[in-house]
Amino acid sequence: MQERSLATEVQFLKGVGPRGAVSLGKAGIKTVGDLLFRLPRRYEDRRNLPPIAELRPGEYATVRGRIVKVEARPISGGRVILKAVVRDRTGSVALTWFNQPWVRRALEEHEGDILAYGVVKDSSGYYEIASPEWETISEDDDADDFARIVPVYSLTEGLAQKLVRRAVKSAIEGYVGLVVDPLPERILRDQKLPGLEWSIKQIHSPESETHRVKARSRLVFDEFFILQVALAMRRAQTQQELGISFPIEQLIRGGAVAQVSALEAAKANIRRQTGRSKASTPSLEHDASLFEAEARDKRNAMPLWDQVHAMLPFELTGAQNRVVGEIWADMARPHPMNRLVQGDVGSGKTAVAACAILAAIRSGYQAAMMAPTEILAEQHYNGIKRILEPLGVEVGLLIGKQGSRDRKREMERTATGANHLVIGTHAIIQDSIQFKSLGLAIVDEQHRFGVMQRKALRDKSFGNPDVLVMTATPIPRTLTMTTYGDLDVSVIDELPPGRKPIKTHWRQPYERDKIYNTVRRLIEEGRQAYFVCPMVSENEKLTAQAAEDLHYRLQNEVYADLKVGLLHGQMKPKEKEEAMDLFRTGQTQILVSTTVIEVGVDVPNASVMVIEDANRFGLSQLHQLRGRVGRGQFQSFCILIAEAKSDEARARMDIMVATNDGFKIAEEDLRLRGPGELAGTQQAGNADFKIADLIQDAKMLEVARQAALAEFKTNPSFAGNEWSRLHERVRESHGDLAIVSIS
Repeated sequence: MQERSLATEVQFLKGVGPRGAVSLGKAGIKTVGDLLFRLPRRYEDRRNLPPIAELRPGEYATVRGRIVKVEARPISGGRVILKAVVRDRTGSVALTWFNQPWVRRALEEHEGDILAYGVVKDSSGYYEIASPEWETISEDDDADDFARIVPVYSLTEGLAQKLVRRAVKSAIEGYVGLVVDPLPERILRDQKLPGLEWSIKQIHSPESETHRVKARSRLVFDEFFILQVALAMRRAQTQQELGISFPIEQLIRGGAVAQVSALEAAKANIRRQTGRSKASTPSLEHDASLFEAEARDKRNAMPLWDQVHAMLPFELTGAQNRVVGEIWADMARPHPMNRLVQGDVGSGKTAVAACAILAAIRSGYQAAMMAPTEILAEQHYNGIKRILEPLGVEVGLLIGKQGSRDRKREMERTATGANHLVIGTHAIIQDSIQFKSLGLAIVDEQHRFGVMQRKALRDKSFGNPDVLVMTATPIPRTLTMTTYGDLDVSVIDELPPGRKPIKTHWRQPYERDKIYNTVRRLIEEGRQAYFVCPMVSENEKLTAQAAEDLHYRLQNEVYADLKVGLLHGQMKPKEKEEAMDLFRTGQTQILVSTTVIEVGVDVPNASVMVIEDANRFGLSQLHQLRGRVGRGQFQSFCILIAEAKSDEARARMDIMVATNDGFKIAEEDLRLRGPGELAGTQQAGNADFKIADLIQDAKMLEVARQAALAEFKTNPSFAGNEWSRLHERVRESHGDLAIVSIS
């Protein structure tokens, strides 16, 4: 007889067998342990199901009734709409499926009742539930087993709810006692949490709503606590690594460190040129060279804050000063910096980055700055070179479109250390590019920069470089505690003085003519405009404004006397560069674009943005797009064109009109869209949660985080037998955390 364990294959459970195991296996359920921790996605309270006559449009509902009619209606392309009419003693409702012939066979073969769950809608005189979840009820189903709070599990095709419930019931009866609680008794006692065995029973088959909520709280705490322990251990591991201890205090007092004197280097160069053993100045050219070198040495010897003031044409805000201080303190420590800087659009992250770069270079090291696109890399290069070059800092650019001669020259200058700062895309950490003494890597708008990328930097650098990640996407606190929990986080929460808030207006599509007139008036005043579209070209499946179509209409009909440019992701790199350069230099008055301009594009003269079909964008994306205007001295405007028929779409438009605060917008975006869709991408650190919800469970996340940090302070490695199972759970759930340390 096979020994019982959580690793037992599900085929050995009562009521499953080899055939059922195949169906469960397709859903990733192969062992008893998999099954016990496959938690319900929702519940149906079947103790009192509403009669069909009480259904209301727009509400989710579970109905039970007898199938009285099944019919299939063909539509275009050989597809079929299936309609089943279900009736109880009070009325009837239609269930509809699109192109699922196997559903028809199952319904026609069934003679008993059916349960269906979904959103009720009014379809011209009768109620309908489209694409419902459903299951059949047989005469031999236990009435007591039916009339209870029933778990509903996520399924794959061919896997029935009945099979999962039957398997779970068998697993609980024979195996749940083998589950080992990963949390010590004192943690359960301090947090007033029930045991894991009880919680698993109640989450699958709750005796009451109170028990279900209590069990769920325990399992949510587990997920958050285990993640916070993993993040704390990863952070501790990073802090134990040896890095560069930049002599920040010495620089603040005054004097460059470990850097060859520019004057001595100039004299040595003259000696090589003239063949003399002593420094000589046989020409006015050499006099100028020595004078410049001496001036550079004096600049380098200035106290670091004085150099910052000389570098920047403006005073740092209080928030910028605070964040620079946090970064410099990290750089002074003998461990690698691993810091995330959040700053809303226009908050001055680049100035903060320049302060970090200057400190690294004055310490005798090189710096690298990586951007996600060549457009943004060039923009950083032009802006940062302008402020650093007067201080004697040599700035290099490495991007894919460079000619072989220019690229070779920049690579040689980087390898010899002649380039103090190198700016480019992530291509600058490729094997072919070598640094002489890389000490600081700055990553702009690229959150997935983990240990493997840092290893690539370390392999070509002097020691273990500091890493600074910057983002203009405000991140809600709950996401910061999960996705970025192993990073030190700085927030620039103050905009530079004098910056005028962008005025945002929500307009209906029929108001386009007025909008076009407003844009023309601003252009006549000397300004420029963006028009942003959700897609490149027309699409049969989507009724949204396409950039190519809008560009043609604006250039040929609305603004025929002006120059209208076009920019989108499907264009060749050279075409994109030309379109952007024409707009940046003012040769193009209007730029029609997709979201390719979302990050980093900086044209101070552009003071109005019109976003077509704004309801098709998430809040954070709208905020990022809006941030492309309002970067100059003129009052700027953002006009959102959207019908916004749903409550959620209207809420998005209202919040955009109401505030320019990116953090408020990010919190609202998280609430409306959920963490998995925030900013249009699945967020690392959230996708693996089986039951926890960052919105619903925000308070529990804070509780779990504080509990983990409290234990970490006294027991950083979570050593001891009482934590052995927790270590296993950390490895099982977050074994890849070391590879995605910045995500």
